[in-house]
Amino acid sequence: MYMVTSFAFFLVGIGEALLMRTQLATPGNTLLSPEAYNQVFTMHGTTMVFLFLMPMLAGIGNYLVPLMIGARDMAFPRLNAFGYWLLLFGGLFMNSSFLIGAAPNAGWFGYAPLTASQFSPGLNIEFWALGLFLLGISSTAGAINFIVTTFGLRAPGMSFNLMPLFVWATLVTSFIIVFAMPSLTTAAVLLLIDRRLGTTFYLPGGGGDPLLWQHLFWAFGHPEVYILILPAMGIVSEVLPVFSRKPIFGYPFIAWSGVAIGILGFTVWAHHMYAVGMPLVAQGFFAATSMIVAVPTGVKIFNWLATLWGGRLVLKPPMLFALGFIGQFVAGGLTGVMLATVPLDWQVTDSYFVVAHFHYTLVGGALFGMFAGLYYWFPKITGHMLGEGLGKLHFWLLLVGFNTTFFPLHLLGLLGMPRRIYTYPPGLGWETLNLVSTIGAFVIALSVVVFLWNFFASMRRLEPAGDDPWDAWTLEWATTSPPPEHNFVGTPIVRSRRPLWDQKHPEAPDWAHRH
Repeated sequence: MYMVTSFAFFLVGIGEALLMRTQLATPGNTLLSPEAYNQVFTMHGTTMVFLFLMPMLAGIGNYLVPLMIGARDMAFPRLNAFGYWLLLFGGLFMNSSFLIGAAPNAGWFGYAPLTASQFSPGLNIEFWALGLFLLGISSTAGAINFIVTTFGLRAPGMSFNLMPLFVWATLVTSFIIVFAMPSLTTAAVLLLIDRRLGTTFYLPGGGGDPLLWQHLFWAFGHPEVYILILPAMGIVSEVLPVFSRKPIFGYPFIAWSGVAIGILGFTVWAHHMYAVGMPLVAQGFFAATSMIVAVPTGVKIFNWLATLWGGRLVLKPPMLFALGFIGQFVAGGLTGVMLATVPLDWQVTDSYFVVAHFHYTLVGGALFGMFAGLYYWFPKITGHMLGEGLGKLHFWLLLVGFNTTFFPLHLLGLLGMPRRIYTYPPGLGWETLNLVSTIGAFVIALSVVVFLWNFFASMRRLEPAGDDPWDAWTLEWATTSPPPEHNFVGTPIVRSRRPLWDQKHPEAPDWAHRH
């Protein structure tokens, strides 16, 4: 339900993106009015972050984590259902604002004082803030469920040192949510109180401070990047060894680098705020931590490359998306290190260079990782395989469309195009790059159509995939595909990181080589 609902919101977000890109394809375009454009781009960002990527990755975790640790279900099924219905209601509530012409219109991070009643009259901001409040509770409930499930329901013998890396990533992500989400939820509540009860938390005229919103939002907002990317990293860590036909290289380093990323992610939020002014010491601190967080990320990258090195690579769709993840995320990470440098950030802040950067990390990273997981675990969830040919076509269309859309945005940012503008005059040198970017956006949309065609065609063919079509090694493949309601017939016993390898190769089990 999480995955189906979030994918439906993904289609809504794509529609909003196509409207924006079509509006910006040519100078002076009048497809969208300024107010309509503000509403569409606000809801595009909100939808993609809070209604698609977060719940989709949580949905994959909901299905896979119990299977991967040998549990029958999540620890709190009713809490799970509560979180889902909050997600659905919060998403429908925010999008219902379009029906009365009052969709959120202050940008997806809603800077004060633009969100104050005198600058944003109407109910637009109420829809947004209350929706975020509901989604924050949903995410926190899910995170608590993951933590309790992982700590309390692991199969006999499965120590933390033997957990699948996707479970490690989900566990770290859950702790980040528990500590980061209250900041956003509190900020949304204070905003509602400001607007409905007349308080002035964010209004300097009444003793408040607009920067309070920025601190509260980004204290959540940058850990949010790792909430989205760590599960995708976990998926890649599961896919690469199976399709390289060799064990993951540097398991402890990959696991603990995720913990390091989670901790360091709470120390970098103010790099989003260089332009508001801060002491040199603070600038230096946040610049340093923003660069240091690249170290554990680089540890993961090099361990993945070492896994590929010397392996017998099988270029099935899950592997292609995992490789695409590595390439796109490295590019996004490099521009992230560039933006951590204060003088460069001052030059390109609030330009399309920043838009390109975070799309390379969140779309090139989280989206490619998500599709790797969907192709990899689709036979486990449904019992059927997605078509390989259409899967490869989907990958190449998405790869080409993604880079065609977002690489030109780096150049537009360097040429001075600010973000959030609904149109621009001719003669600034932005026309061709914007048109190319718009064409790329429609190629991305075409790739999603190919994926949907593949999905429905596969479900119509109903050819059984078998219980373990990839010859994988982790515990979720030890049961039938799809699994029974209780997941496992008996209680699995785990003695190594690759329990199915031990079962398939009793003459050379992994546990015999543990020290």
